[in-house]
Parts: sequence; C-alpha cells; structure tokens
Amino acid sequence: MDTKELLKKVRKIEIKTRRLSDHIFGGEYHSTFKGRGMTFSEVRQYQFGDDVRSIDWNVTARYNEPYVKVFEEERELTMMLMVDVSGSEFFGTKNQFKNEIVTEISATLAFSALQNNDKVGVILFSDEVELFIPPKKGKTHVLRIIRELLEFKPKSNKTDIAKALKYLTNVMKKKAIVFVLSDFIASDYEKTLKITGNKHDVTGIRIYDEREEHIPNLGVVQMIDAETGALQLVNTQSKKVRNSYTEFYMERVNYFKETFTKSGCGVLDCRVDESYVKKLLGYFKRRG
Repeated sequence: MDTKELLKKVRKIEIKTRRLSDHIFGGEYHSTFKGRGMTFSEVRQYQFGDDVRSIDWNVTARYNEPYVKVFEEERELTMMLMVDVSGSEFFGTKNQFKNEIVTEISATLAFSALQNNDKVGVILFSDEVELFIPPKKGKTHVLRIIRELLEFKPKSNKTDIAKALKYLTNVMKKKAIVFVLSDFIASDYEKTLKITGNKHDVTGIRIYDEREEHIPNLGVVQMIDAETGALQLVNTQSKKVRNSYTEFYMERVNYFKETFTKSGCGVLDCRVDESYVKKLLGYFKRRG
C-alpha cells in the first residue's frame, strides 16, 4: 500500500469512526467507564440540600457562614487496545475481512477515549507481541494507531493470547480499560486472563465470519490453514468431517465466553456482516 492510498484509507476510517464516537459513543463511553475516584475541586457557600458531611469547617469558621467542599470525578483513564494480527484475521466471505472490522472498532473506541481526554495505547500480537505503542493522548497519536492497524505486517501468523495478556500485565502497572479484539480461535489463556482481569477492566470482542461456523458441502476441496500455511485436501461431503469442524469451532467459542465470564471480564460478539455499532452501543448501555 503506497503512502497516498494509506492516507486516503486512514482519512476514510477517521471520518466514519470519528462521527460515531462524537455522536454516539462519547457519552456512553464516559458513563460506562468511570474515573479512578473523586478529587477536590473547590469550596462554595452552603446551599439548601447539600450534605452536611461536606461542610468545610475551617472555611466556615473563617467566614462565619457555612461552606462546603466540592469534589469532581478524577476522569483521566488509560485504554489499551489488544489487537490480534495473526493470519486468521485476514479472512472474510462478505464485504470485509475480519481485520478491517477490527480496525474500525479500534478506531471508534480510540476516538471515544480521545473525546474524553483519556490515553490510548496498543498491543498488536500474534503468538508474540509484534508491536507496543505506549498510551498517549491526542488526535495525531490515534491516527498513528489507525495507520499501524491498516499496514502492519506481522512476523508470525499464529496466535498466543496468554503471552499477549502477560505482556500487558508487565507493562501496565496502573488499572486500564482493556479491549481484546480477536477471533479467539485459541485456548490455554484462562490463568493469565484471570490475573489480568483482577487488575484491569477487560472486555473480549470476538470478530468472526459466519462461514467459519460451518463448512458447506463443496465436495473435496483444498484448504489452507491461515495460521500455519499448511495445505490439506478436505472431503466436505463427509458429514463427520463437517460435524468435527463445527464441534472444534464451538469448543473455542464456548471456551472464550466461559473463560472471560469466569474472570469477571466483558464479552462481545461481532459478526463481520452485522452492525458493530449496535453491538458496541448495546454493550456500553448494559454496563453503564
């Protein structure tokens, strides 16, 4: 992808996702993810209905009339986007690949954080951490994240969610809002997720294509494993083969949902041909 085409794509995603975050998600994001606590703002004269426990007795004594302390939410938060860039993300049978939807969702979340003056960071992972962008504020920073999501070429096509979560725990010492975006065709991350979920506010967003759920009867076809590159002839006429695949796929899906739920983390499913806007908005409202 040349520079001109890349900038054009970045701009297109910015316009679409910025509009969503400005008009839909900004307020929902703010009400869903609270600040770290309350911090002192000012003192003002006591008004009828104020909590007497908030009276500042020193100022009251000085001016010989009641004054109260005013506190406001300590708002600044950090959002971390953990994005699976393994080979299986470059799959799609409808209008878009999974990685394109991942980029749009990530951009929408990043602009929502930006609107609320929060920091945003990114971890791109396969079976290793491919790229870490430390959390920062600002539009320029968010546009850089979008550019990386669009053009980044991973060294590996495999997936290791546990390793990515462990890396997050090591680099993020303070509590963060964490979104893990993947198809979650993986296993063995339960222990690591539990540790991560105890420290951070974690949500898993599963991006999938409906064709991944079942293999259609197409006869004997050659298939390629997107993560290993292995070619294999598969007899899709065999009901046993089709059922075995579906069983394997559903095991991974159920593992994802059960593991995240048990760890106190949020769960969200987004199919590539469905509106991720409705899914995200519904999730924010349920949590708010």
